[in-house]
Amino acid sequence: MDHLHRTTQILGDLIAYPTISADSNLDMIGHMATLLDDVGARCDVMTSPCGTKANLFATLGPDRSGGIVLSGHSDVVPVADQAWTRNPFQMDPSEGRLYGRGSCDMKGFIAATLAMAPHFAACTRDRPIHFAFTYDEEVGCFGARHLADVLSERGLTPGVAIIGEPTEMRIIDGHKGCNEYTTRFNGLAGHGSIPDHGVNAVEYAVRYVNHLLGLKEALRARAPKDSPFDPPWTTVNVGALVGGVAHNVIAPSAQVDWEMRPVQPGDAEFVKASLREYCETELLPKMRAVHPDAFITTDVIGEVVGLLPTDDNEARRIVSELTGANRCDVVAFGTEAGLFQALGTDVVVCGPGSIEQAHKADEFIAIEQLAQCLGMLEKLGNRLRA
Repeated sequence: MDHLHRTTQILGDLIAYPTISADSNLDMIGHMATLLDDVGARCDVMTSPCGTKANLFATLGPDRSGGIVLSGHSDVVPVADQAWTRNPFQMDPSEGRLYGRGSCDMKGFIAATLAMAPHFAACTRDRPIHFAFTYDEEVGCFGARHLADVLSERGLTPGVAIIGEPTEMRIIDGHKGCNEYTTRFNGLAGHGSIPDHGVNAVEYAVRYVNHLLGLKEALRARAPKDSPFDPPWTTVNVGALVGGVAHNVIAPSAQVDWEMRPVQPGDAEFVKASLREYCETELLPKMRAVHPDAFITTDVIGEVVGLLPTDDNEARRIVSELTGANRCDVVAFGTEAGLFQALGTDVVVCGPGSIEQAHKADEFIAIEQLAQCLGMLEKLGNRLRA
């Protein structure tokens, strides 16, 4: 059976597992572990703290640090309220495309690595090859953080990681971080005619937003001179501000949903420290002067580490040789790559499919893209044999 046919079969099986981030991925993880166990891989299923999800970390070759990681996330985004014209969890081949939720983001890459596992098993000699399949990437890279912690505890640092997000097989060596937060304000309700007798949470939320937006210029001034990103500075966005109950009631609660996309690690702490100081020295004293139980809390929804381009990157060199590409790009979307980079691993993002198809109704991956990916992976195996 040729590699493309086998990849298509495996992809159909993976799409059939509805691994939406809110649900369990254990059945799909078990299926993939069986495929890898069958070719002699040492499989480690790392169950999440909640017990309903897991990472799979599998290794072919010697049991030592270094090696090459092929990484992808098992979870997919929801299909609710999307106008699908076909069953999202049943692969539908049509006109050179394979339709289904997760086909390009990113079960196509995972299927390709699994189809090539027998080739890797036959080729691996002195350098191990690892398969890292994670949970909950779409909602904050929680599985990859879990995996990174385990690898760090074990003293296992992969030398190279290829993150197979859909890049149309372009080599990506940089992307911004993506930090998402929800800040909640608890005040004191009252009649709108006597505003000094209450604590209007919406008004304090507005002040908070104004301070947050005021940081935009400071972030612009902090942009690295050689930043490859567009725009080159850390951005801030307020996604929602909700609160209050009626026109004539002092709003007892409010909520601000906001995000920032750091271009360098220090920017995130700069923003958070400024907001903490503003709350502690300006907002909370005024709120508690009227209502001692007033409070402001911020929940971390997700903090996705950015991938910083580096001058010396073995992953970039290897993938460039495998694909024939002689240039790299940066992208706007986030991935798990930065978590591997933080371990000391050289990382690139390179995988089949287009990000333009991800998260949409009738998501698909072009068969030609899978073929290109398989070509890269076959050459990778041959390189391991040399």
